[in-house]
Amino acid sequence: MARTELRDEDRAEVAEFIERHWQSRLSMSRGRKFYPHQESGLIERRGGAIVGLLTYHIDEEGMEVLTLNSTLEGAGLGSSLMLDAIEKARKEGCRKIFLVTTNDRLRVISFYQRLGFRMTAINLGVVDEARKVKPQIPLIGERGVPIHDEVVMELAIEPYLEA
Repeated sequence: MARTELRDEDRAEVAEFIERHWQSRLSMSRGRKFYPHQESGLIERRGGAIVGLLTYHIDEEGMEVLTLNSTLEGAGLGSSLMLDAIEKARKEGCRKIFLVTTNDRLRVISFYQRLGFRMTAINLGVVDEARKVKPQIPLIGERGVPIHDEVVMELAIEPYLEA
């Protein structure tokens, strides 16, 4: 395994990876536009190729995970990337790490719940609005569920205690 922080020289390859997995280089979250390849991230490579990617944005609110992808289903790579992101958020002094997913992603929601995340908000109709900016967002998602709403999930970060 070769895990690294996303560097400037990785950005073009990361942009292509994101476009391949998300049908666009643009990510929408709570009505805001992000270009994840221009943000911070963690990259996992095998044989030089990206097999896992987590991108994030840090501001006064905390660390927001923008994308998480693993091409090795069931290998624990997504969990490992998230655990590293949680540790990074703690080191950066973030009080929480959060993400937004869509109402159809029940498997994804349960994945984050197993890591300790809680659903903290459902933003009704926000995906319908986001589709005006990013038309690649499908109307129908996993298991034939219509996609309309965002689900916000958060994990509180406990700061390191000074010894």
